Amino acid sequence: MTIDYRDVSLWFDQLAEPVVPRAALTGPTNADVAIVGAGFTGLWTAYYLQQADPKLRIVLLESEVAGFGASGRNGGWCSALYPVSLPTLAKEAGRKAAIAQHDAMIDSVAEVIRVAAAEGIDAGIAHGGTLTLARSPAQLERARAEADEAREYGRDLDLLDADAARTRLNATNILGGTFTPHCAALQPATLVRGLADVVERRGATIFERTPVVRIEPGAALTDRGAVRAPIVIRATEGYTAKLQGQRRAIAPVYSLIIATEPLPDAVWDEIGLRERETFTDFRHLIIYGQRSADGRMVFGGRGAPYHLWSRIKPGYDRVPHVFELLRDTLIDLFPALKDRAITHRWGGPLGIARDWHASVGLDRESGLGWAGGYVGDGVSTTNLAGRTLADLVRGATSPLTELPWVGHRSRNWEPEPLRWLGANAGLRAMTMADRAETRGGKTSRVAGLVNAMMGR
Repeated sequence: MTIDYRDVSLWFDQLAEPVVPRAALTGPTNADVAIVGAGFTGLWTAYYLQQADPKLRIVLLESEVAGFGASGRNGGWCSALYPVSLPTLAKEAGRKAAIAQHDAMIDSVAEVIRVAAAEGIDAGIAHGGTLTLARSPAQLERARAEADEAREYGRDLDLLDADAARTRLNATNILGGTFTPHCAALQPATLVRGLADVVERRGATIFERTPVVRIEPGAALTDRGAVRAPIVIRATEGYTAKLQGQRRAIAPVYSLIIATEPLPDAVWDEIGLRERETFTDFRHLIIYGQRSADGRMVFGGRGAPYHLWSRIKPGYDRVPHVFELLRDTLIDLFPALKDRAITHRWGGPLGIARDWHASVGLDRESGLGWAGGYVGDGVSTTNLAGRTLADLVRGATSPLTELPWVGHRSRNWEPEPLRWLGANAGLRAMTMADRAETRGGKTSRVAGLVNAMMGR
């Protein structure tokens, strides 16, 4: 099947050069390290391994083209967000370890920006931070609670009143919000494709259009032959369920995005985002947005259903009624966009572990490594994963290898149809909770019950 890669996302459509797949694997081969997946996780791992030991034979196996998955489809946030909260991590591993994990995320934002500059990858990066709006009394309550928690752990998070929040972003119904400087807006496809070129120039081999069927100790198996290596890294995130024996490891949950035509300066003068801040709000069903480098409003959110048996199909990338809901939400936030054209609509699966805990690790006995479960915050977390895996592969002990997410094992998701029933019931419950809070102003108890059930 011929694919027009410009249709993958706005980001792929903006690439300076048409995407031409690299050669596929043509038969068995050997490597020192085999990496399954040429998205951010796999490419960052290769990049830092090459820096540490340029002689390593590194092979990356990609089912489509580099960056085809979430790496080239996401909302363009490079944030310090980590899916497990500081209090939860502190209960699991202690306060010091929890703070170290979140500090490592902050460092990762700076590291992504540093590498892009050092390697000459112009990914349209703007280090503008993140604004989270509170647009109902219940959301304002959550904003205050988050600011209190940040203060307890010494985090950079400002609690904003309505005027201060509106100065950054002139949305409707603003009661307040929070702001953190630790996020950058960027063009993710340019970054991931540029990173692929860098690691290839430095000697790694990337086989594209080469799906891996199964991973086992010492080998990544494809229909075109096996790549045998003492170290095999799984870097497949939302596509993990396609590997034999991995269907219940990571749930692929779809997130969808729309983008407007480039907006004139007068519209941006009204809306704000002068420093290209990324933005969201405190609703339960996640939304996210950014002002792109070429002046578009890029706006996405959850709301697409989870598909039975963790199925992943191209048709799931575009759900018309979800796109309409996103547009309605965008206009509710910014009425000035009512008559502005939506030029791009896309989506794709992200990866969620059963306990919503991102993790990275390497089993020295089997040689099998992994990283994933980023819950949509992978642009920076993958960088931390790549640096950590590079240390683990080389057997080096470092502050990164001591972080609490290293070696974490999430339990499997429930078997079907329980997984399908639970995931979609949770989706509906969060939608209902947001509506109830908008109408009544009080914090929804339903949302709290769902979060507890999901292990959050």
